Amino acid sequence: MYIKRYHATVLVLLGLFLSGSLSAQVHEFKLRNGLKILIKEDHRAPVVVAQIWYKVGSSYEHNGITGVSHVLEHMMFKGTEKHDAGEFSKIIAANGGRDNAFTSKDYTAYFQHLEVSRLPISFEMEADRMRNLTLPVEEFKKEVEVVMEERRMRTDDKPRSKMYEQFYATAFNSNPYGQPIIGWMDDLINLNINDLQMWYEKWYAPNNATLVVVGDVNPKEVLKLAERYYGSVPRTPNVKPLKPRFEPKQDGPRYLKVKAPARLPYLLMGYKVPVVKTAKEEWEPYALEVMAGVLSSGSSARFTKKLVREKQIVAQASAGYNLYARQSELFVIDATPAAGKSIEAVQQAIVDELELLKTQPVSQQELDRIKAQVVASKVYEKDSLFYQAMQMGTLETVGLGWQRLDEYPDKVRSVTAEQIMQVANKYLIEDSLTVAELVPVSMKQAKKKN
Repeated sequence: MYIKRYHATVLVLLGLFLSGSLSAQVHEFKLRNGLKILIKEDHRAPVVVAQIWYKVGSSYEHNGITGVSHVLEHMMFKGTEKHDAGEFSKIIAANGGRDNAFTSKDYTAYFQHLEVSRLPISFEMEADRMRNLTLPVEEFKKEVEVVMEERRMRTDDKPRSKMYEQFYATAFNSNPYGQPIIGWMDDLINLNINDLQMWYEKWYAPNNATLVVVGDVNPKEVLKLAERYYGSVPRTPNVKPLKPRFEPKQDGPRYLKVKAPARLPYLLMGYKVPVVKTAKEEWEPYALEVMAGVLSSGSSARFTKKLVREKQIVAQASAGYNLYARQSELFVIDATPAAGKSIEAVQQAIVDELELLKTQPVSQQELDRIKAQVVASKVYEKDSLFYQAMQMGTLETVGLGWQRLDEYPDKVRSVTAEQIMQVANKYLIEDSLTVAELVPVSMKQAKKKN
């Protein structure tokens, strides 16, 4: 983002954001079968987004069935007793809508974007496939092959994707975030229809789901529709809290080299950090969020200004952090060396910048600019019905509650330069660091290795 170009607009938007509480605009209901419903009115256009969120993703899986959540997402489009395979998306398209789904570490969600009068169609079909999938064996065999090919194309044949996968697997021993969302290839090969059936019956139920509706709607009418279509869907007694899988303390840096046919080397650095759900000090995740902005938010951020333009040691560098997760995460830094620069030199230059964060307070001017940018990124998401629903669905499904979204602007604005120094000193330490290096090799070398 370029703060100089829209600074006045940002201030206006921040004022609107802070004066209009999201909590006051969202209507929450719960059906007798346990289905939670969140409805937010947005009357700018006669359209609606409906999302159904299930509290299950790759972090719920165990060894031997990794990838089962993602494969089941594919199978959700393969028919019920009422609707044949592929019919779901055809009906949505015939009614002028769009639909899709996504699987993450902490959730699986399905969504439709429709003209508002077509909302009953979404509800009828989603309620049907919530408990009535037929899971045909032949369709399962085809979809597993599709997922395996997706894995080959998006991970195995893409050096950086393969590197990220091995990076997380190295960083986490117990925390299930070390498992790939798409699953390990051997687990996909050995996955069977019974694995999917058990996973579906255990997790896909109204008492493990949240329905989020945002658009040109009347909350009372939406509730009546939900009761009509979802109200008779039976709850399941199988949904129980997961046993905790806490990551043991790391006692030293971990290093990984990935050799793959690539044009340029690449560096990943990850430090173990808490998130909003796991932090003992509630301000720490927001300080980490602002710190990521200080390092790489916009053209005036430190990485771009100092490492790219002044020192010309990297072609690009960024820092990222997901504060809304179910378990503790990584504060990730990535970089591509400039021509003729080594990975070692790049890593040292990054460490030097991190050391400055530990010893020298961020100036008030820099802090104000970064806070405006960080909060503005959330404000602009409100322009999209889809991302309004995403924000609520994510917070609700990871166990924070959608109400926590109201906290974000004030929590970010209250971060001090001293707090950034504190989290830098506490978490950006060598003993919690994992480093991965992509080492380019020729295609001939890569084939010989395999």
